[in-house]
Amino acid sequence: MKRRVVITGMGAVTPFGNGADKLWHSIRNGRSGISLIERIDVSDLPVKVAGEIKDFDPNEFIEKKEAKRMDRFSQYALAAAQLAIEKSGLNFETMNKERTGVIIGSGIGGLETLENQYNVLSEKGAGRISPFFVPMMISNIASSLIAIKYGLKGFTECVVTACASSTNAIGDAYKVIQRNDADIMIAGGTEAPIIKLALAGFCANKTLSKNENPATASKPFDRERNGFVMGEGSGVLVLEEHDHAVKRGANIIAEVVGYGCTNDAYHITAVAEGGEGGARCMKLAIEDAGVRPKDIGYINAHGTSTELNDKTETAAIKSVFGEYAYKMPISSTKSMTGHLLGAAGAIEAIITAMALKDKFLPPTINYTNPDPECDLYYIPNQGIKSDITYGMTNSFGFGGHNATLILKALE
Repeated sequence: MKRRVVITGMGAVTPFGNGADKLWHSIRNGRSGISLIERIDVSDLPVKVAGEIKDFDPNEFIEKKEAKRMDRFSQYALAAAQLAIEKSGLNFETMNKERTGVIIGSGIGGLETLENQYNVLSEKGAGRISPFFVPMMISNIASSLIAIKYGLKGFTECVVTACASSTNAIGDAYKVIQRNDADIMIAGGTEAPIIKLALAGFCANKTLSKNENPATASKPFDRERNGFVMGEGSGVLVLEEHDHAVKRGANIIAEVVGYGCTNDAYHITAVAEGGEGGARCMKLAIEDAGVRPKDIGYINAHGTSTELNDKTETAAIKSVFGEYAYKMPISSTKSMTGHLLGAAGAIEAIITAMALKDKFLPPTINYTNPDPECDLYYIPNQGIKSDITYGMTNSFGFGGHNATLILKALE
């Protein structure tokens, strides 16, 4: 018999501030976290807006000397993990640390460190490269730093599947507990891509919006969408075996019941025709959950605000759900957060869990001009009350990676 897996803690670092509650309050109320970019000079770039974190102080979570030896993506992850663990009420002094692991996904890891150290190499020579360069940059270091901080010695790894990274991380962690390789997993994603190199790279492949108005730049499923808006931050969840959580009197937020993972095997950046790979992924998650398609009451869509993604995800949803697709509430909360790349799925899993808990489905803001190819119910501009049992969240990444989670509300 498969072991049940529940969510007992959630933490987030986003443009809305620190904590899952601040994230959810803003998303529930349709508030955008997108603003003009201030951290770097973008005068020579066509992109001017992002979901930029303005007021994060790493020293609230990390000793000052240690924080200087970390890329921002690791700082965000450590902070989100601490917030999630505090919410969960876990006391690792009384837990089996060999039965507790960490999986934190990141699409590009410490790219800011790479950019900085390349500049040092160019301007000052090889002898001035930092000895912390490599451990600051590598994507797995966020998982390792969390494990080191709390002495966690169980199943620990890093998932790198582009924008599906943290959904895969949560799904893999769910399976680790389900098959009895751990009792507790700290899982999620982190990203700090608002740097010149990353922005220039995404501008070069023509995926970023050039809209200079922060309030309207991210327009998922809207006919006038013209690219995604970069976001940054971290989302971390505490996953726990159900009986383990009940025994210690944990506050259970929601249950993880389904996970799908596929690849398009089609193109390095483009989505397969009709969203075929994403459709198979959703079907696998539904089968894993042991439910019927019409049992899914809400989808938090990948919904990037790009021309290709939004119409192919719409087509994929139709192929999975048939006529029911036209009745099911769907939203893209990237309209408010921007696209956090490898951290997007974790943030959206938190939002989906809160939607189930509060019986309230968040909106897709900036939806004003319907696209004939995107003709489903995207909860336009204002959230709705809804007492649903199952919620789905999708993440699709470059390289054809697809990941889907299904969460269940508490009975």
